[in-house]
Amino acid sequence: MVMSFSRKHSKKLLAAVLTTCITAGVSLQAQALESIHFLIPGGAGGGWDSTARGTGEALLKSGLVETISYENMSGGGGGKAIAHLIETADQKQDALMVNSTPIVIRSLSKVFPQSFRDLTPVAATIGDFGAFVVKKDSKYTTFKEVVADYKKNPRSIKIAGGSARGSMDHLVAAMAFKATGGDARQVRYVAYDAGGKAMAGLLSGETQLLSTGFSEALALADAGEVRILVMTGTERNEAAPEVPTLKELGYDAVFVNWRGFFAAPGIDDVQKAEFVSALEKMYDTEAWENVRARNGWTEIFKPDTQFIAFLEEQEKEIGMLMRELGFLK
Repeated sequence: MVMSFSRKHSKKLLAAVLTTCITAGVSLQAQALESIHFLIPGGAGGGWDSTARGTGEALLKSGLVETISYENMSGGGGGKAIAHLIETADQKQDALMVNSTPIVIRSLSKVFPQSFRDLTPVAATIGDFGAFVVKKDSKYTTFKEVVADYKKNPRSIKIAGGSARGSMDHLVAAMAFKATGGDARQVRYVAYDAGGKAMAGLLSGETQLLSTGFSEALALADAGEVRILVMTGTERNEAAPEVPTLKELGYDAVFVNWRGFFAAPGIDDVQKAEFVSALEKMYDTEAWENVRARNGWTEIFKPDTQFIAFLEEQEKEIGMLMRELGFLK
């Protein structure tokens, strides 16, 4: 599963919005960016939470938004927050819900009945790579050593993940070991119902490997609990330059878990463009660079129609892998 991103600017669209607002005698800055309410479909401390709060921090410190608020709404694999945003759309005109690749996966697997098509895609903003880690005293010092044992006996390698079978942690592991020449269906994935429990399973020796996000892996490594063996980017990341990529080890697999924002269904084009403008301007601020660097995120920007086209393509790619693994017919 190969995903690539490029930063493109929507100058014509934004110019049109500015012209419209000036004609109406309204300040774009005052009207559009008075407030943003971030709706977070999971609990505190997770990837969605850090993305929303990091983005809000940068927007507020850089003066692009006057007031920022946050609301964590866990449940239904993210479905509770999606349903809430749809049901209260008329009252949520300043809301941006953070989400990521799981909205595609969970929609395909019918964890919830909605999809990204039921919302207003605003922009993909950052990417977080996948990573595989071992506990600090593990016998494995390189990913190639893990692959060697996997090829001898795939069932000897148990891989922990903080979500169910067929989830992103599982799919990234299947993609990686398939790239090594293995059978994706033989990956022995052990599902835990939270990242902390998956980490406990690794540290206790229940599993040999943990499949997780690169930013989460960095935090665990900084705490001295694990070693990161490999990550799924196209090149090494400045946050951990010693960690190799799957590609440089000879395995043709790249994965970036996009994270981005959705508005309520039915918002008008002017308001959507105002959200896009705020997020685009954020990239050029020192406040954003500080947030991005400390989290090891890669910077992407796919606004509006580009975001929709990407989501449609990702849906096809992930659907193919899920069918190969037997999760979809």
